[in-house]
Amino acid sequence: MLITFTIIFFASSLLSSSSAASFKKIYAFGDSFTDTGNTEAHTGPNGFVHVSNPPYGTTFFHHPTNRYSDGRLVIDFVAESLSLPFLPPFRDSKANKTHGVNFAVAGSTAINHEFFVRNNLSLDITPESIETQMIWFNRYLESQGCRDSEPGSDRCREVFDDALFWVGEIGVNDYAYTLGSTVSGDTIRRLAIYSFTEFLHTLLKKGAKYVVVEGLPTTGCFPLAMTLAPSDDRDDIGCVKSVNNQTNAHNLVLQSKLSELRQQFPQAVIVYADYWNAYRTVMKSPASYGIKESFKACCGTGGEPYNFDVFNTCGSPSVTACPDPYEYINWDGVHLTEAMYKVVTGMFIDGNLSDPPFKTLLERKVRKP
Repeated sequence: MLITFTIIFFASSLLSSSSAASFKKIYAFGDSFTDTGNTEAHTGPNGFVHVSNPPYGTTFFHHPTNRYSDGRLVIDFVAESLSLPFLPPFRDSKANKTHGVNFAVAGSTAINHEFFVRNNLSLDITPESIETQMIWFNRYLESQGCRDSEPGSDRCREVFDDALFWVGEIGVNDYAYTLGSTVSGDTIRRLAIYSFTEFLHTLLKKGAKYVVVEGLPTTGCFPLAMTLAPSDDRDDIGCVKSVNNQTNAHNLVLQSKLSELRQQFPQAVIVYADYWNAYRTVMKSPASYGIKESFKACCGTGGEPYNFDVFNTCGSPSVTACPDPYEYINWDGVHLTEAMYKVVTGMFIDGNLSDPPFKTLLERKVRKP
Protein backbone atom coordinates (compact mmCIF):
# COMPACT_ATOMS: atom_id res chain seq x y z
CA MET A 1 0.00 0.00 0.00
CA LEU A 2 2.90 2.33 0.80
CA ILE A 3 4.21 2.31 -2.76
CA THR A 4 0.75 3.06 -4.14
CA PHE A 5 0.40 6.07 -1.87
CA THR A 6 3.91 7.20 -2.78
CA ILE A 7 3.13 7.11 -6.50
CA ILE A 8 -0.09 9.03 -6.14
CA PHE A 9 1.43 11.56 -3.74
CA PHE A 10 4.32 12.24 -6.06
CA ALA A 11 2.00 12.58 -9.06
CA SER A 12 -0.39 14.81 -7.18
CA SER A 13 2.49 17.01 -6.03
CA LEU A 14 3.72 17.32 -9.59
CA LEU A 15 0.32 18.24 -10.99
CA SER A 16 -0.68 20.58 -8.21
CA SER A 17 2.03 22.98 -9.29
CA SER A 18 1.35 26.08 -11.35
CA SER A 19 2.03 24.08 -14.49
CA ALA A 20 -0.99 21.87 -13.84
CA ALA A 21 -3.26 24.89 -13.57
CA SER A 22 -2.35 25.90 -17.12
CA PHE A 23 -4.80 23.39 -18.57
CA LYS A 24 -8.30 24.78 -18.50
CA LYS A 25 -10.04 21.87 -20.18
CA ILE A 26 -9.72 18.22 -21.22
CA TYR A 27 -11.16 16.41 -24.20
CA ALA A 28 -11.26 12.64 -23.85
CA PHE A 29 -11.81 9.83 -26.35
CA GLY A 30 -11.74 6.05 -26.13
CA ASP A 31 -13.88 3.10 -25.06
CA SER A 32 -15.34 1.80 -21.78
CA PHE A 33 -12.04 2.35 -19.94
CA THR A 34 -12.59 6.09 -20.47
CA ASP A 35 -16.36 6.48 -20.93
CA THR A 36 -17.91 8.55 -18.11
CA GLY A 37 -21.52 8.11 -19.19
CA ASN A 38 -22.04 8.21 -22.96
CA THR A 39 -23.49 4.71 -22.74
CA GLU A 40 -26.12 3.38 -20.37
CA ALA A 41 -27.49 -0.09 -19.73
CA HIS A 42 -29.67 -0.06 -22.85
CA THR A 43 -27.00 1.42 -25.14
CA GLY A 44 -23.82 -0.26 -23.91
CA PRO A 45 -22.07 -3.35 -25.25
CA ASN A 46 -23.97 -6.61 -24.91
CA GLY A 47 -22.55 -8.71 -22.08
CA PHE A 48 -22.16 -5.67 -19.82
CA VAL A 49 -25.67 -4.27 -20.12
CA HIS A 50 -26.10 -3.71 -16.39
CA VAL A 51 -23.74 -0.74 -15.97
CA SER A 52 -26.64 1.43 -14.78
CA ASN A 53 -27.26 -0.95 -11.86
CA PRO A 54 -25.54 -1.30 -8.50
CA PRO A 55 -22.89 -2.24 -7.50
CA TYR A 56 -21.34 -0.16 -10.32
CA GLY A 57 -20.06 3.10 -8.85
CA THR A 58 -20.27 1.87 -5.28
CA THR A 59 -16.78 2.84 -4.11
CA PHE A 60 -16.58 6.57 -4.81
CA PHE A 61 -19.88 7.86 -6.18
CA HIS A 62 -21.98 5.43 -4.08
CA HIS A 63 -24.35 4.92 -7.00
CA PRO A 64 -24.03 3.92 -10.67
CA THR A 65 -22.75 6.69 -12.96
CA ASN A 66 -22.55 4.52 -16.11
CA ARG A 67 -18.81 4.16 -15.59
CA TYR A 68 -17.62 0.59 -16.05
CA SER A 69 -15.99 0.35 -12.64
CA ASP A 70 -16.73 0.54 -8.95
CA GLY A 71 -15.54 4.16 -8.95
CA ARG A 72 -13.28 6.57 -10.76
CA LEU A 73 -11.42 5.91 -14.01
CA VAL A 74 -7.99 7.06 -15.19
CA ILE A 75 -9.56 10.11 -16.83
CA ASP A 76 -11.22 11.04 -13.53
CA PHE A 77 -7.93 10.92 -11.65
CA VAL A 78 -6.26 12.97 -14.38
CA ALA A 79 -8.97 15.63 -14.11
CA GLU A 80 -8.68 15.71 -10.31
CA SER A 81 -4.91 16.06 -10.54
CA LEU A 82 -5.31 19.02 -12.87
CA SER A 83 -7.80 20.61 -10.44
CA LEU A 84 -10.56 20.25 -13.03
CA PRO A 85 -14.04 18.76 -12.58
CA PHE A 86 -14.93 15.31 -13.86
CA LEU A 87 -15.57 15.34 -17.60
CA PRO A 88 -19.25 15.24 -18.59
CA PRO A 89 -20.25 12.85 -21.36
CA PHE A 90 -20.96 14.45 -24.72
CA ARG A 91 -24.44 12.94 -24.80
CA ASP A 92 -25.45 14.83 -21.65
CA SER A 93 -26.88 17.93 -23.28
CA LYS A 94 -27.53 19.63 -19.94
CA ALA A 95 -24.00 19.26 -18.55
CA ASN A 96 -21.62 22.15 -18.07
CA LYS A 97 -18.90 21.61 -20.66
CA THR A 98 -16.79 24.65 -19.78
CA HIS A 99 -13.86 22.51 -18.66
CA GLY A 100 -14.04 19.87 -21.37
CA VAL A 101 -16.04 16.99 -22.76
CA ASN A 102 -15.74 13.21 -22.79
CA PHE A 103 -16.48 11.60 -26.16
CA ALA A 104 -15.46 8.04 -25.19
CA VAL A 105 -18.03 5.30 -25.82
CA ALA A 106 -18.13 1.89 -24.17
CA GLY A 107 -17.82 -0.85 -26.76
CA SER A 108 -16.38 1.57 -29.29
CA THR A 109 -14.00 0.36 -31.98
CA ALA A 110 -11.09 1.87 -33.87
CA ILE A 111 -12.35 0.39 -37.14
CA ASN A 112 -15.53 1.87 -38.60
CA HIS A 113 -18.72 -0.03 -37.76
CA GLU A 114 -19.47 -0.80 -41.42
CA PHE A 115 -16.51 -3.18 -41.51
CA PHE A 116 -18.11 -5.41 -38.90
CA VAL A 117 -21.48 -5.24 -40.67
CA ARG A 118 -19.91 -6.35 -43.94
CA ASN A 119 -18.29 -9.30 -42.18
CA ASN A 120 -21.49 -10.32 -40.33
CA LEU A 121 -19.91 -9.42 -36.98
CA SER A 122 -22.29 -6.67 -35.91
CA LEU A 123 -24.74 -8.68 -33.81
CA ASP A 124 -23.11 -7.97 -30.49
CA ILE A 125 -21.28 -4.70 -30.91
CA THR A 126 -21.65 -1.00 -30.28
CA PRO A 127 -22.17 0.96 -33.53
CA GLU A 128 -19.97 3.87 -32.44
CA SER A 129 -16.33 3.99 -33.50
CA ILE A 130 -13.48 6.47 -33.09
CA GLU A 131 -14.83 8.10 -36.26
CA THR A 132 -18.14 8.66 -34.45
CA GLN A 133 -16.25 10.41 -31.68
CA MET A 134 -14.60 12.70 -34.21
CA ILE A 135 -18.04 13.54 -35.64
CA TRP A 136 -19.21 14.40 -32.12
CA PHE A 137 -16.09 16.52 -31.55
CA ASN A 138 -16.80 18.42 -34.77
CA ARG A 139 -20.33 19.10 -33.55
CA TYR A 140 -18.92 20.39 -30.30
CA LEU A 141 -16.47 22.64 -32.18
CA GLU A 142 -19.32 24.10 -34.19
CA SER A 143 -21.30 24.73 -31.01
CA GLN A 144 -18.30 26.75 -29.78
CA GLY A 145 -18.14 28.79 -32.97
CA CYS A 146 -15.01 27.00 -34.20
CA ARG A 147 -15.29 25.94 -37.84
CA ASP A 148 -12.85 24.03 -40.04
CA SER A 149 -12.74 26.99 -42.40
CA GLU A 150 -11.41 29.18 -39.58
CA PRO A 151 -8.78 27.06 -37.75
CA GLY A 152 -6.86 30.08 -36.46
CA SER A 153 -9.84 32.09 -35.24
CA ASP A 154 -10.15 33.31 -31.68
CA ARG A 155 -12.97 30.86 -31.04
CA CYS A 156 -10.85 27.94 -32.22
CA ARG A 157 -7.90 29.04 -30.12
CA GLU A 158 -10.20 29.09 -27.10
CA VAL A 159 -11.04 25.45 -27.76
CA PHE A 160 -7.52 24.17 -28.40
CA ASP A 161 -4.84 26.32 -26.76
CA ASP A 162 -5.42 25.42 -23.10
CA ALA A 163 -6.69 21.90 -23.70
CA LEU A 164 -5.28 18.50 -22.90
CA PHE A 165 -6.41 15.81 -25.33
CA TRP A 166 -6.57 12.46 -23.54
CA VAL A 167 -7.04 9.59 -25.99
CA GLY A 168 -7.81 6.49 -23.97
CA GLU A 169 -7.06 3.01 -25.17
CA ILE A 170 -9.14 1.85 -28.12
CA GLY A 171 -8.80 -1.27 -30.24
CA VAL A 172 -9.45 -4.00 -27.69
CA ASN A 173 -13.04 -4.32 -28.87
CA ASP A 174 -11.96 -4.68 -32.50
CA TYR A 175 -10.12 -7.89 -31.64
CA ALA A 176 -12.84 -9.10 -29.29
CA TYR A 177 -15.63 -8.71 -31.85
CA THR A 178 -13.77 -10.81 -34.41
CA LEU A 179 -12.89 -13.64 -32.02
CA GLY A 180 -13.65 -16.98 -33.68
CA SER A 181 -14.24 -15.41 -37.10
CA THR A 182 -12.25 -15.75 -40.29
CA VAL A 183 -10.92 -12.20 -39.92
CA SER A 184 -7.28 -12.43 -38.85
CA GLY A 185 -5.66 -10.55 -36.02
CA ASP A 186 -3.18 -9.09 -38.50
CA THR A 187 -6.06 -7.62 -40.51
CA ILE A 188 -7.60 -6.08 -37.40
CA ARG A 189 -4.26 -4.61 -36.31
CA ARG A 190 -3.62 -3.08 -39.73
CA LEU A 191 -7.10 -1.57 -40.07
CA ALA A 192 -7.39 -0.46 -36.44
CA ILE A 193 -4.01 1.25 -36.42
CA TYR A 194 -4.79 2.95 -39.72
CA SER A 195 -8.15 4.29 -38.49
CA PHE A 196 -6.70 5.40 -35.19
CA THR A 197 -3.72 7.11 -36.80
CA GLU A 198 -6.07 8.98 -39.13
CA PHE A 199 -8.07 10.10 -36.11
CA LEU A 200 -4.95 11.41 -34.37
CA HIS A 201 -3.77 13.10 -37.56
CA THR A 202 -7.09 14.91 -37.82
CA LEU A 203 -6.93 16.03 -34.17
CA LEU A 204 -3.43 17.39 -34.61
CA LYS A 205 -4.26 19.08 -37.90
CA LYS A 206 -7.21 20.81 -36.23
CA GLY A 207 -4.89 22.26 -33.62
CA ALA A 208 -4.40 19.82 -30.75
CA LYS A 209 -1.03 20.59 -29.14
CA TYR A 210 -0.97 18.46 -25.99
CA VAL A 211 -2.01 14.86 -26.60
CA VAL A 212 -1.77 11.74 -24.44
CA VAL A 213 -2.37 8.40 -26.18
CA GLU A 214 -2.89 5.27 -24.11
CA GLY A 215 -1.67 1.95 -25.44
CA LEU A 216 -3.68 -1.23 -24.97
CA PRO A 217 -3.46 -2.98 -21.58
CA THR A 218 -2.50 -6.63 -21.14
CA THR A 219 -5.91 -7.87 -22.21
CA GLY A 220 -4.82 -11.47 -21.81
CA CYS A 221 -4.99 -10.92 -18.03
CA PHE A 222 -8.72 -10.13 -18.01
CA PRO A 223 -10.91 -12.82 -16.39
CA LEU A 224 -12.89 -12.95 -19.66
CA ALA A 225 -9.79 -13.95 -21.62
CA MET A 226 -8.60 -16.32 -18.90
CA THR A 227 -11.98 -18.05 -18.86
CA LEU A 228 -12.19 -18.54 -22.61
CA ALA A 229 -8.59 -19.57 -23.36
CA PRO A 230 -7.18 -23.08 -22.88
CA SER A 231 -5.23 -23.53 -19.66
CA ASP A 232 -1.95 -24.22 -21.49
CA ASP A 233 -2.01 -20.83 -23.22
CA ARG A 234 -0.17 -18.83 -20.56
CA ASP A 235 2.74 -16.38 -20.46
CA ASP A 236 5.36 -15.41 -17.88
CA ILE A 237 2.86 -13.59 -15.66
CA GLY A 238 0.20 -16.30 -15.85
CA CYS A 239 -2.03 -14.54 -18.39
CA VAL A 240 -3.22 -15.67 -21.84
CA LYS A 241 -0.09 -15.68 -23.97
CA SER A 242 -1.72 -15.54 -27.41
CA VAL A 243 -3.90 -12.55 -26.47
CA ASN A 244 -1.09 -10.64 -24.81
CA ASN A 245 1.21 -11.27 -27.77
CA GLN A 246 -1.45 -9.84 -30.05
CA THR A 247 -1.91 -6.78 -27.85
CA ASN A 248 1.83 -6.19 -27.57
CA ALA A 249 2.22 -6.36 -31.35
CA HIS A 250 -0.54 -3.75 -31.66
CA ASN A 251 1.21 -1.44 -29.21
CA LEU A 252 4.53 -1.69 -30.99
CA VAL A 253 2.98 -0.60 -34.29
CA LEU A 254 1.08 2.18 -32.52
CA GLN A 255 4.28 3.56 -30.99
CA SER A 256 5.91 3.56 -34.40
CA LYS A 257 3.00 5.57 -35.82
CA LEU A 258 3.21 8.06 -32.94
CA SER A 259 6.88 8.61 -33.79
CA GLU A 260 5.88 9.48 -37.33
CA LEU A 261 3.20 11.88 -36.10
CA ARG A 262 5.73 13.63 -33.87
CA GLN A 263 7.84 14.32 -36.94
CA GLN A 264 4.84 15.60 -38.89
CA PHE A 265 3.64 17.82 -36.03
CA PRO A 266 6.74 19.06 -34.18
CA GLN A 267 4.72 21.85 -32.56
CA ALA A 268 2.71 19.27 -30.60
CA VAL A 269 3.64 17.11 -27.63
CA ILE A 270 2.41 13.54 -28.16
CA VAL A 271 2.79 11.35 -25.07
CA TYR A 272 2.48 7.57 -25.17
CA ALA A 273 0.98 6.22 -21.93
CA ASP A 274 2.24 2.66 -21.57
CA TYR A 275 -0.79 0.76 -20.29
CA TRP A 276 0.84 -2.53 -21.22
CA ASN A 277 3.77 -2.18 -18.85
CA ALA A 278 1.71 -0.43 -16.17
CA TYR A 279 -0.55 -3.47 -15.95
CA ARG A 280 2.37 -5.89 -16.11
CA THR A 281 4.18 -4.03 -13.33
CA VAL A 282 1.25 -4.57 -10.98
CA MET A 283 0.85 -8.18 -12.06
CA LYS A 284 4.50 -8.90 -11.25
CA SER A 285 4.33 -7.42 -7.77
CA PRO A 286 0.68 -6.96 -6.74
CA ALA A 287 1.34 -6.77 -3.00
CA SER A 288 3.50 -3.70 -3.56
CA TYR A 289 0.33 -1.89 -4.66
CA GLY A 290 -2.00 -3.26 -2.02
CA ILE A 291 -3.43 -5.84 -4.42
CA LYS A 292 -4.26 -9.31 -3.13
CA GLU A 293 -6.28 -10.67 -6.08
CA SER A 294 -4.74 -10.38 -9.56
CA PHE A 295 -6.97 -12.62 -11.67
CA LYS A 296 -10.40 -12.92 -10.11
CA ALA A 297 -13.19 -10.41 -10.83
CA CYS A 298 -14.48 -8.57 -7.78
CA CYS A 299 -18.02 -8.32 -9.14
CA GLY A 300 -19.13 -11.54 -10.76
CA THR A 301 -20.27 -15.08 -10.31
CA GLY A 302 -18.85 -18.48 -11.07
CA GLY A 303 -16.45 -18.91 -8.18
CA GLU A 304 -12.98 -20.26 -8.87
CA PRO A 305 -10.74 -19.53 -10.50
CA TYR A 306 -11.88 -16.21 -12.03
CA ASN A 307 -15.35 -15.47 -10.59
CA PHE A 308 -16.65 -14.70 -14.08
CA ASP A 309 -19.59 -15.94 -16.11
CA VAL A 310 -20.05 -14.29 -19.49
CA PHE A 311 -23.80 -14.95 -19.31
CA ASN A 312 -24.24 -13.53 -15.81
CA THR A 313 -22.14 -10.41 -15.43
CA CYS A 314 -21.84 -7.64 -12.85
CA GLY A 315 -25.02 -5.69 -12.22
CA SER A 316 -27.28 -8.68 -12.80
CA PRO A 317 -29.72 -9.30 -9.94
CA SER A 318 -28.00 -12.51 -8.82
CA VAL A 319 -24.43 -11.14 -8.94
CA THR A 320 -22.68 -9.68 -5.91
CA ALA A 321 -19.44 -7.75 -5.49
CA CYS A 322 -16.57 -8.43 -3.15
CA PRO A 323 -16.43 -6.26 -0.02
CA ASP A 324 -12.86 -5.14 -0.72
CA PRO A 325 -12.52 -4.01 -4.37
CA TYR A 326 -9.44 -1.99 -3.40
CA GLU A 327 -7.60 -5.31 -3.15
CA TYR A 328 -8.56 -6.39 -6.69
CA ILE A 329 -7.19 -5.49 -10.12
CA ASN A 330 -10.33 -6.43 -12.02
CA TRP A 331 -13.84 -5.24 -11.32
CA ASP A 332 -16.27 -7.11 -13.60
CA GLY A 333 -14.29 -9.48 -15.79
CA VAL A 334 -13.03 -6.89 -18.28
CA HIS A 335 -12.91 -3.47 -16.61
CA LEU A 336 -10.68 -2.48 -13.72
CA THR A 337 -11.29 -1.38 -10.17
CA GLU A 338 -10.91 2.22 -9.05
CA ALA A 339 -7.86 1.10 -7.07
CA MET A 340 -6.16 -0.22 -10.21
CA TYR A 341 -7.07 2.85 -12.27
CA LYS A 342 -5.55 5.00 -9.53
CA VAL A 343 -2.27 3.09 -9.57
CA VAL A 344 -2.12 3.18 -13.39
CA THR A 345 -2.75 6.93 -13.41
CA GLY A 346 0.13 7.44 -11.00
CA MET A 347 2.41 5.51 -13.32
CA PHE A 348 1.38 7.68 -16.27
CA ILE A 349 1.61 11.11 -14.72
CA ASP A 350 4.68 10.29 -12.64
CA GLY A 351 6.49 9.94 -15.94
CA ASN A 352 7.98 6.48 -15.54
CA LEU A 353 5.53 4.88 -17.95
CA SER A 354 4.90 7.77 -20.30
CA ASP A 355 7.04 8.59 -23.32
CA PRO A 356 8.02 11.38 -23.24
CA PRO A 357 7.39 11.86 -19.50
CA PHE A 358 4.10 13.53 -18.68
CA LYS A 359 5.96 16.32 -16.90
CA THR A 360 7.52 17.20 -20.27
CA LEU A 361 4.08 18.00 -21.59
CA LEU A 362 3.34 20.15 -18.53
CA GLU A 363 6.62 22.03 -18.84
CA ARG A 364 6.02 22.64 -22.54
CA LYS A 365 2.59 24.08 -21.74
CA VAL A 366 4.09 26.50 -19.21
CA ARG A 367 6.65 27.72 -21.73
CA LYS A 368 3.88 28.34 -24.28
CA PRO A 369 1.02 30.00 -22.40
